[in-house]
Amino acid sequence: MIKRGKRYKAILEKVDLAKMYSLDEAVALAKECATAKFDESLELHVRLGVDPRHADQQIRSTIVLPHGTGRTKRICVLALGDKQQEAKDAGADIVGGEALIKEISDGMMDFDSVIATPDIMKFAGRLGKVLGPKGLMPTAKAGTVTFDVADAVKEIKAGRIEFRVDKTAITHNAVGKASFPLEHLQANVKALFRAIVKARPAVVKGTYVKSLSLTSSMGVGIKVDPVQAQKDTAGL
Repeated sequence: MIKRGKRYKAILEKVDLAKMYSLDEAVALAKECATAKFDESLELHVRLGVDPRHADQQIRSTIVLPHGTGRTKRICVLALGDKQQEAKDAGADIVGGEALIKEISDGMMDFDSVIATPDIMKFAGRLGKVLGPKGLMPTAKAGTVTFDVADAVKEIKAGRIEFRVDKTAITHNAVGKASFPLEHLQANVKALFRAIVKARPAVVKGTYVKSLSLTSSMGVGIKVDPVQAQKDTAGL
């Protein structure tokens, strides 16, 4: 028999696991239930009516959250020539060319995000086996293969995140810290959810948003009414 701790039992007294909450209610409840000894993240999980096995039903895009994620990311930029200085001036933490690519191939992973210019991708392509499994491989679709390295660095520092479906057609994203003001968390959640809805592929028929839930890092899943959530974010 599974034994539950006092903190977990206290959370279950606040959350009705069978109820469908509104987005605003769920955010407030998730924040209230973030009672761990560290500043928990709030996470949004959305199950979509897509088949990720088909290329035209892959959901992958980016959004700059209105109030950031509460986490400062270390950014690595792979570039050639003047673009390296541009990246440094914009605040990139690690910048380099072919030599840096070799370091990463050899196991150096002291970063949270990777940006690359198109002209270096012929050398960086071999990093797919290293960066791909960690979701860090630069791609044009995610805005991380670009000559506009300064803008890309600044956006990621400001809170740009990538959302994408996993093989079970679910997106998983942190939307801020529990210590954020409630209205900031609500704005972040609504902005992300609206972006996911707008990313609906034209080929997808029927129900697009199957279900969604909010939770804190150490909390329980709080169910959100997907129909009401789409109505609440339609005007954003």
